[in-house]
Amino acid sequence: MLKRIRLRTLLIGGCITLFFALIMIRVFMLQVVQADFWQEHAEQQWSTKKVLPASRGTITDRNGNVLAVDAPAYTVAINPKLIQQFGIQDDVVNGLHELLGKDKAELEQLVSATKKDGEYYSQREVRNEGWKIDQELRDQVAAFSEQLKEAHKLGDSGIYLIKEQKRYYPENNLASHVLGYLSREGEAVSGLEAYFDEELKGQNGSIEYKRDGRGIEIPKASEIYTPEKDGKNIQLTIDYTIQYYVQEAMKEAFADLQPISMTAIVADPNTMEILAMANLPDYNPNSYWEDVEQKNFYNHAIKSVYEPGSTFKIVTLAGAVQEGLFNPDATYKSGSIRVPGQTIHDLKRAGWGEISYLEGVKRSSNVAFVKLGYEMLGPEKLKQYVDNFGFGSKTGIELPGEAKGQVTPVQQADFAAMAYGHGQLLVTPLQQLAAISAVANGGKLLEPHIVKSINDPQTGETVKTSVKEIRQVLASEKAEEVGSYLEQVVSDQKIGTGRHAFIDGYRVAGKTGTAVKPVKGVYDYTKQVVSFIGYAPVDDPKVAIIVLIDEPKNSELGGGAAAAPVFQKIASQTLQYLGVPKDKAQKMEAGSQKTQSSSVKTPDLTGMSLQNAKDTLKSKGISYATLGHGQSLVSQFPKAGSALKQGQPMYLLTEDQQQLSIPVLTGQSLREALELLSVMGIAVTIEGEGYVVSQEVKEVDGKRTVHLVLNPPNSPDPDSVEEEGEDTASDSP
Repeated sequence: MLKRIRLRTLLIGGCITLFFALIMIRVFMLQVVQADFWQEHAEQQWSTKKVLPASRGTITDRNGNVLAVDAPAYTVAINPKLIQQFGIQDDVVNGLHELLGKDKAELEQLVSATKKDGEYYSQREVRNEGWKIDQELRDQVAAFSEQLKEAHKLGDSGIYLIKEQKRYYPENNLASHVLGYLSREGEAVSGLEAYFDEELKGQNGSIEYKRDGRGIEIPKASEIYTPEKDGKNIQLTIDYTIQYYVQEAMKEAFADLQPISMTAIVADPNTMEILAMANLPDYNPNSYWEDVEQKNFYNHAIKSVYEPGSTFKIVTLAGAVQEGLFNPDATYKSGSIRVPGQTIHDLKRAGWGEISYLEGVKRSSNVAFVKLGYEMLGPEKLKQYVDNFGFGSKTGIELPGEAKGQVTPVQQADFAAMAYGHGQLLVTPLQQLAAISAVANGGKLLEPHIVKSINDPQTGETVKTSVKEIRQVLASEKAEEVGSYLEQVVSDQKIGTGRHAFIDGYRVAGKTGTAVKPVKGVYDYTKQVVSFIGYAPVDDPKVAIIVLIDEPKNSELGGGAAAAPVFQKIASQTLQYLGVPKDKAQKMEAGSQKTQSSSVKTPDLTGMSLQNAKDTLKSKGISYATLGHGQSLVSQFPKAGSALKQGQPMYLLTEDQQQLSIPVLTGQSLREALELLSVMGIAVTIEGEGYVVSQEVKEVDGKRTVHLVLNPPNSPDPDSVEEEGEDTASDSP
């Protein structure tokens, strides 16, 4: 009996000792071996870390107009558990379908979503239609939620709005290829948003605090606070108003010519600040997903390469002038010229007989430029000038994906073709613009830039972009001489290929281009890239502009007929907006057999379709402007048989006067504004003199009246406003 008691005691004592030993081992493991792990786990239980999101930097134009900014956004979420409990699933599905445009079948799946155990979810986000919606739509969803509560006498509708932030582009499509966009996940995808992503996004901050077992913050617990650092703000060289002019002019031409794509760039040739850059088709970065199938995101201005055609003859001409080889009065036999392995023809294959080199420049004779570039300069010297003007190298602009082009002539025929812009030569529109700007500014090749300054809101430091000269490619006096020849390409209204770029009151220098596209190694004359490049005023250049149109529907239109009128409209509006005074002494070349006072009779366009009316005016060399969005002509101004002065457009009305939107008149002279408004039958009141800087539309006794504020050319109003949408666009043949 005693022995049993002893054994039982030993057994119990051994178990207790073993249990105690196991506890000690476990305590040792927890307190020593796994101390770091459990310490971190414990802190997670009583500590909370909250991210403080940084605001992405704002992007503005050169005058402070906001182009990209962070804005409040809201994500729609639903509570399937409550919705099913209240039996309001049909109302929720129908209401959110109506507001968000989301498919009903998908909404039905959301409101009935269950976990693996069959229990309904308590929260599901309505993606993508309800993801990061704007304030206006948020208010509509909130109002719908309140209606549900009232209708079913509920305290909770099961519809929630989660506050977030999103990138917002207030001007929608304006400069979309320059700005780029952020995905819905907040990732920078293209344009400046991607190029300056690190500078723009800043750094998120955080705050960490202690809480008790119920999750309530402990007032005196220590806090760890790391402040957020907002992103840097970027001011562009882009001018909102000029960008607007460019895109409006392009829209009209795009609708008329129906090309694959279209590009235009405006720059200050003295600094190479980009004042506007646009492509069509474009897209709205606020709803970029709608354009994914159309693939409208490509920035042709810096990424697309093409054989430039005759606009490139500016480089050949500049080299010949710089080397003292260009004699404008010397003559040559036009028509064709033989080079090793190839015969090169002028556009008019029979030529114009024995003509001067200056006439060859005006007519854009291929033979003239082969003789200047290939024979006089020689292949090596010609290639040197092409390289010096920056072709074959990236310009260095602050945008992602810039192409460097190609300059790889090998055979003698390649060098001859390069002299007139073809062959083993591929360039970008921006390279072309930088090259002609070098002619305009006195021979300096400058690095283009689109960022004016970057400001750090944390430190207040602002870094400004300075003018960067790459090299002197021409002597200033030689550049001026080249400009004088290019001016005659425009001013000679008889034979100048650029005559449709002529602007009454401004001296314009420029060059047309028509490049045939190669298809499988063979030039296809039904597919062309047409362009015009130029600058104004010649004596004191303020703007350099390139307009490029890829494959207009009518393949017979060259750069002079298709691109030069777009240049003319952009340049005219921009120069007036910048307050550049007109030169009253400036006239067309006398030899053109036209003067400023000459006039033509307006044709009778009664009963024609809009397209037929346009074609008729083109064939007669008459500029026109369309008013309205109809496809048939309602009326014309001036009336048939009226005298039309040189440079004066005809107005084609495609809607009744009462239905026409009042166009933006900023930058137009009083005469031009009055003429246009009189066509529309709108009364006008005037304040000031000079050019229109703002307008206000009023309704008096049921009739529309426009009040125009004008300022002299040397003092444009920087706060000019734009009233109704632009509904007027001019074109020339």
